[in-house]
Amino acid sequence: QVQLVESGGGPVQAGDSLRLSCAASVRTFAWYVMAWFRQAPGKEREFVAALSGSGVVRNYADSVKGRFTIFRDNAKNTVYLQMESLKSEDSAVYYCAGGAGSPGATMVREYGSWGQGTQVTVSS
Repeated sequence: QVQLVESGGGPVQAGDSLRLSCAASVRTFAWYVMAWFRQAPGKEREFVAALSGSGVVRNYADSVKGRFTIFRDNAKNTVYLQMESLKSEDSAVYYCAGGAGSPGATMVREYGSWGQGTQVTVSS
């Protein structure tokens, strides 16, 4: 398994931008598909974005397409989620996840490694 540590969350205003980071402690980081999920209070954890090990293939949830960008720096063992034009409905705990599948994987059970989460709160 990969140990993942997220950072970058916090309170923001609607329309603001925020960048989340997820640092991985593994020597073979580039082998892993990395993803971001989020979970709002009372709701199930939902897929946000995923990225292939090479950083070329991306997959986004419809709700964030055009506003969020996932990218990675394999030299730093870090994956990022750049969030623009934030909305109140984006408020959630954001989790970084790593898996051995493809960026098409959008289910929680398809990822074997998880971070502890970072809170994003968007006020309108």
